[in-house]
Amino acid sequence: MSSYDIERYLNVRSAYGTSFGPDGERLSFLMNTTGTPQVWTLEESRGWPEQRTFYDERVTFASWSPECPELIFGMDEGGNERAQLFRLDAETGEIENVTAMPDAKHRWGGWSHDGERFAFTSNRRDESVFDVYVQGRDERGDEAQLVYEGDGWLSLSGWSPDDSRLLVSQAYSNFDQDLYVLDLEADDPDLEHLTPHEGDVRYQSASWAPDGEGIYLVTDEGDTDTLYLAYLDLEGGARSAPETQVATDSKSPSDHASGSKTREQTGRETTRESGDLETVADGDGWNVGGIALDDETGRFVYSRNVEGYTDLTVGEFDPDAPTEFETFPEPDLPGGISGGVGFDPDAERFALSTSGDTVNTNVFVVDIETGEAEQWTSAPTAGIPPESFDDSELVHVESFDDLEVPGFFTLPDDYEAGDANDGDGVPVIVDIHGGPESQRRPSFSSVKQYFLDRGYAYFEPNVRGSSGYGADYASLDDVEKRMDSVADIEACVEWLQDHPAVDPDRIAAKGGSYGGFMVLATLTEYPDLWAAGIDTVGIANFVTFLENTGDWRRELREAEYGSLEDDREFLAEISPINNVENIEAPLFVLHGENDPRVPVGEAEQIAEKAAEQGVPVRKLIFEDEGHGFSKLENRIEAYSAIADFLDEHV
Repeated sequence: MSSYDIERYLNVRSAYGTSFGPDGERLSFLMNTTGTPQVWTLEESRGWPEQRTFYDERVTFASWSPECPELIFGMDEGGNERAQLFRLDAETGEIENVTAMPDAKHRWGGWSHDGERFAFTSNRRDESVFDVYVQGRDERGDEAQLVYEGDGWLSLSGWSPDDSRLLVSQAYSNFDQDLYVLDLEADDPDLEHLTPHEGDVRYQSASWAPDGEGIYLVTDEGDTDTLYLAYLDLEGGARSAPETQVATDSKSPSDHASGSKTREQTGRETTRESGDLETVADGDGWNVGGIALDDETGRFVYSRNVEGYTDLTVGEFDPDAPTEFETFPEPDLPGGISGGVGFDPDAERFALSTSGDTVNTNVFVVDIETGEAEQWTSAPTAGIPPESFDDSELVHVESFDDLEVPGFFTLPDDYEAGDANDGDGVPVIVDIHGGPESQRRPSFSSVKQYFLDRGYAYFEPNVRGSSGYGADYASLDDVEKRMDSVADIEACVEWLQDHPAVDPDRIAAKGGSYGGFMVLATLTEYPDLWAAGIDTVGIANFVTFLENTGDWRRELREAEYGSLEDDREFLAEISPINNVENIEAPLFVLHGENDPRVPVGEAEQIAEKAAEQGVPVRKLIFEDEGHGFSKLENRIEAYSAIADFLDEHV
């Protein structure tokens, strides 16, 4: 039995989402001290933080003006993801809703350098598409200027250094994007296409060069499977679509261990490097995760994702040779997972958050030239000794086709090797991530640490389809290959059953969103493996999911799962709802009433059908939540119920 109850663990706090104020003396961040993330500010390392927002709803981001003592933050209602933008006067504490259109989503695009305007994309005009808007800092609601009507999923990557242009991204899927420039000073602003291409190519994490004559970005254009850092020259004229070819010499992440299918084998097309896209730095076989760039000094931080761990490079670009740079010392940060970089006004320091299996998330400020890292926030661990938290082990499991599947395996601290020899192996929770284009990384999880303290082992697989391991690996579960990723879970459970520490009869499946589908799919495909299943906001029926998901998401999701028009029969065939008679293990289904991504009907139908089959089913719906549970009281209720469910059945 755990030394502390779930409420104690869920009160372990996290601090993240940093932004420096215009004077460089104040730092804002998000922290969930009140139960939901709110805006806080600090004026010195380990100082007393000041809470700036006081809502029951979660704040999703906060961004300081570059010139004025004010910031913009985002917040939705009840998890509906229709975020509104709010302006907070840091001197008076006054807060105003500057969008005030609650039926629309607003996606932040950044402040202009003079602090007089900000930009965003929104689906105000048509729920299924995003348009580009610019709004003056003193304007409100419908005073925003619609500067471009979009026809898909548009987002913004920032203002040019002279504030005359916006960098625009259009996503067709998580593995195919385009970049454009929107000239705001033109009589009839239109998009200039920067990245014509054929096949699926990623153009991500784009930032303006200091002179405004180029773009830094991460991409997999060319003969590569992983993302690299590149420079795109804007002064060389319009690019033509690069010649299409199929790469045959790229490696997927699991090639580092065992060798997996190449793009030639999977049929994935890519494009050859064009002359005006120059490589700045490659990931040495791993993805460059993104770049944060100060567009006045050319100082930057970019990351590599190495088997789930973060590797940082800090440097400064040569203004006369944009692909050349000098590097500064790498900061020594705890935990192994870092991100969310924000520079101070002079780019002498940057702030970021860092986390790890045994390190709850906190904000550090790094001196760029020395690499010295100083912890600024002190997010508490609710009185739980950090030394009681358990570290995970990176393992690789051979699947049915010899592909090696990476995962993180954690044993409870009080497990002793001799226990299993006496028939006392530990129960295991197999926790499957969502996405599917996501990745489980060894960052802090209070829920995981709670169950470890209760004597459960924890296994977190990154099955085929996961990001972080190259495009080949991520494409191995597309459409008709969907169930191959479910077969990876079978291989992982068989690996666990052979582990001397594990009780093979006490293995439970747990997952959220797409991970919830994976739970339901493994319960129907491999019913004899499981002692219980926990499905949180999961997909039970791909057909009804695609029919009812938010209009703005449908096209992106069909790119991954298959379309209703072309693949309806296959989508129905693999949907757990249509194979529910195979479920044998007790099932717990949890969902948010306001979920815009996976509508609550998915939970209701699988709970009803499974119960009709005689399966022990529990259902828990939260009327004030969306795609996941953000409010502390709801999280306490949910995970207390999950713990009771597992204690009863596992």
